[in-house]
Amino acid sequence: MEQLFDTAEKKVLIEMVKLAQKQGLKGTKGDWKEFLRVHDRKLGSSLSDPTRRSNDVLAAFLKTFVEENHLKFFAKVMQCHLKRDVVGQFTNISPDNEIPEQRLVRLTLEHPQYLLDYSFPSNDEGWVITKLRKKSKVMRSNAMVAVDCEMALCEDGTEALVKVCAVDRNLQVKLDELVNPSKVIADYRTDITGVSARDLEGVTCSLADVQKSLKKLLSKGAILVGHSLNNDLKALKLDHARVIDTSLIFMCLDGPINRRPSLNNLCKSVLGYEIRKKGAPHNCLDDASAAMKLVLAKIESGVDNAIPLVQEDVPNSEMAKLFLHRIPKNVPAEELHKVIPGDFTIELKPSKKMQEDKSSLFLIFKNSQEAHQAYEKVKGSQEKDSWGRPQKLVKHELTTGILVSFYVRKMANDDSHGQISSKRAFQDEEISGASKKLKTNQKIEEDSSNQCCDHSEEREGLKQELSKGEVAYSDHCCDHLKEIERLKQELSKKDFQIITQDKMIGDLKKKLNSKHVKRH
Repeated sequence: MEQLFDTAEKKVLIEMVKLAQKQGLKGTKGDWKEFLRVHDRKLGSSLSDPTRRSNDVLAAFLKTFVEENHLKFFAKVMQCHLKRDVVGQFTNISPDNEIPEQRLVRLTLEHPQYLLDYSFPSNDEGWVITKLRKKSKVMRSNAMVAVDCEMALCEDGTEALVKVCAVDRNLQVKLDELVNPSKVIADYRTDITGVSARDLEGVTCSLADVQKSLKKLLSKGAILVGHSLNNDLKALKLDHARVIDTSLIFMCLDGPINRRPSLNNLCKSVLGYEIRKKGAPHNCLDDASAAMKLVLAKIESGVDNAIPLVQEDVPNSEMAKLFLHRIPKNVPAEELHKVIPGDFTIELKPSKKMQEDKSSLFLIFKNSQEAHQAYEKVKGSQEKDSWGRPQKLVKHELTTGILVSFYVRKMANDDSHGQISSKRAFQDEEISGASKKLKTNQKIEEDSSNQCCDHSEEREGLKQELSKGEVAYSDHCCDHLKEIERLKQELSKKDFQIITQDKMIGDLKKKLNSKHVKRH
C-alpha cells in the first residue's frame, strides 16, 4: 500500500486525503491538520489545502494509517480510481465519439460522492467483479440494464437480498426474482420491501444465481443503471465499472449541487408522475423501470441540460425531530438533556462512516413546533450543513470535566414546508423569495448578456409579469401566489439554460485555444 501511495497521481492522493478528512480518519500522527503541525513546523496547518501540498507530503500523511480497516478503505478507493481510468481511457482516445450513454457513465464516475459510495470490498468472499474489456466496441455499447433490489435486516446486523428486478432499455423484464437470504432474518421490513416471510417459503434462488444472471446480462459491455445504485451493488455483491446512478446525474434547483434527489422526486419532476404514494411499500419492478425511464429522458432532453426539480416536502413526522451528529461516544444520554431543552425520546442512527469514536442520533419531539422551539434555545454557533440546513455547533462540559462538541441540526431548511408558523407568514416568505430570486436573476442576466440575448429578453418579460403579480398581491393573494410560483419556475429554467450555454461556450473556447496552441 505504501508503494501505491508513492506512485499514485497527485489528483488521486488529493482525493484520498480529502476523503480522510471527510470521514474524520486519524493515523498514527492524528488527522490531516494535526499531521501537518508535526510534519511541517514552518507552515503547519496554515496551508491545509491538499491541492497546495506536494505528493511527498500527501503520501507521507496517508502512510500514517496502519489500522486494517483504514488500509482496506484506501485500497477500495484506489480500486474506484482504476475503474474510472478504464472508462476514462476510451474518452481520452475518442472524446468526439462519446455517446450520450457513455457520458452519463462518466458524469456518475466524476461525481464527488462516487469514490465514497462505490468503494466496495470487491476482493472479499462472495463478491463478483465483471471484467470490462478495453475494446472500443465494448465502450461504445449503448445497451443498458436497470436494476433494483429489496433487502431485509439480518440478526447479525447485516442486510440480505430478498428480491431483485431488472429491465432493459425497452423496459422488457430481464429478471424478477425472490431470493433466499440464507441467513436468519430479524426484520423483513415488509412495509418497505413488500416481502414477507411467507413470500420466501420454498424459494430456492440464491444470491449466486442472481449474480450469474446479471453477469450474463452485462457480459458485452452493458451499462448498469439504478437509483442510489451503490446500495443495490452492495446487496448483490457485484462490482461493475460502467454504471449510471440517477441520484448523481440530476441537479436540484433548491439546494447545493451535491444534494441527491429521491427517486419519487425525480419521477414527479422529470416523468410527471409519482412512483408511489406516501407510506406505500416499494415495488421493485416499478423502481427499476423508473430508473431506466429517467436515463432515457435525460438522453432525450440532452445529457448536459439541467432539469429543474420539484422541491420535496419534508414530512411532518420528520420535522418533529432534531439530528445530532459527531457526538463523542463518551457522552451519556442524560447530558443531552442539559444541552437540549424539552421532552424528547432518543433514537440512535447507525453510522455508515468509519468513525468508531463518534455517533449520531435523532431527538424525537411531540410535534414540529416543539422541535423548532428546542432548537432555538440551544446555545451554539449557528452554521449550515452541506445541504444548507441550519445546525449549531455545541460545546458542552460534562460532569466529569471533559469538554466535548457536537452538532445539533434541523431536518430541513428554515423555509421548508412546516417551518412557517402561519399561512400568512408562508405567503410573505414566498413573495420575499420571489424578490430575492429577481435580484439573483438580474445578476446572472448581466454576466451572461453577451452570450444569451434571447434568453435575457424572455427573462425580462417574465420579470415584468412577476412584478405585476407582486403589486396585485394584496388584492388577489391566492391567485397571484400560484402565478408567481409558475413564473419562478420558468425563471429557474432560463437560469439553467444560461448556465448550460455558458458552460458550452467555455468548453468551445478551451478546445479552440488548445487547437491554436498545437498549431503554433
